Amino acid sequence: MNKTDRLLAIVLELQRNGMQRAEDLASTLEMSVRTIYRDIQALSEAGVPVIGAPGQGYSLAEGYFLPPVSFTAEEVVTLLLGIDFVEQQFDAGYGAKAGASRRKIEAVLPEPVRKEAEQVRMHMRLLTPGWPAGNETPEDTLALLRRAILEERHIRFHYVKKMPEADGSRHSMRESDPYGLVFVNGTWALVAFCHLRQELRHFRISRMSRLEVLDGGFRRPPDFNLQTYRPPDDRSTSVHILFRPELADRVKEQRYFYIEALEDTPDGLLATLRVRQPEEILPWILSWGAGAVVLHPKALRNQICEEAEKMLKRY
Repeated sequence: MNKTDRLLAIVLELQRNGMQRAEDLASTLEMSVRTIYRDIQALSEAGVPVIGAPGQGYSLAEGYFLPPVSFTAEEVVTLLLGIDFVEQQFDAGYGAKAGASRRKIEAVLPEPVRKEAEQVRMHMRLLTPGWPAGNETPEDTLALLRRAILEERHIRFHYVKKMPEADGSRHSMRESDPYGLVFVNGTWALVAFCHLRQELRHFRISRMSRLEVLDGGFRRPPDFNLQTYRPPDDRSTSVHILFRPELADRVKEQRYFYIEALEDTPDGLLATLRVRQPEEILPWILSWGAGAVVLHPKALRNQICEEAEKMLKRY
């Protein structure tokens, strides 16, 4: 943290929390007490009215404040929920920056808005899944990818591609140009130009290991924009499943990614799904037990029957 950032951080802490001891400021801002003393002196010399009370700490003179930021309570809650998400799902570097952002936002809020925002936020909570158990240093992987994207550097990694059950998994080493990171359906994915396939590909970060940032650089195409990028939809196989009537609400609430259409019928809820390979949704269908019946395609019906027979033999 450079000196300007340190001075601003001290002012924000004093504005937010009132009287603070040098030891408390040092702990919060991760500085030495000696640095706090020097920075307090620099603030005083710059005209910031810092008041020191022996044995109590430092505070700002009454009436002194930084220019306020005009937020409604709802806007504040939106920002803080976004910060919660960054703290939970990004690497430690961004998590720390998110915490610092939260303190700055709270410090410049007028007291009535701050209290109203706290009331609203008490009744809202963002819960997102953590990294899967056993995943190899996921935060380090995310941090390395972020660095490679910003510096436009080639990367190399080992990748495991999940195949239909009969084929197991396919392992390969990949080199690619990382374009961006996307968080979708609770999972981080990398959008990158794959040197092996010579086209844009998506890689699930949880399936990556032995990641290296290489010396070579690349230039991202000027017409590529991650915010507007939409991958081609190559799901060409339709699957029709009939659910028991009592399961209809649960199926609708789940909003499963592969579902294309839902229709209430006298026999139950008819779901139409669009997939690349029917095997992709086999575990999901089995999770509904006898409450779901595959109507089409016939090959998937047969596969469900085979799985049911295997399960029966095991029990």
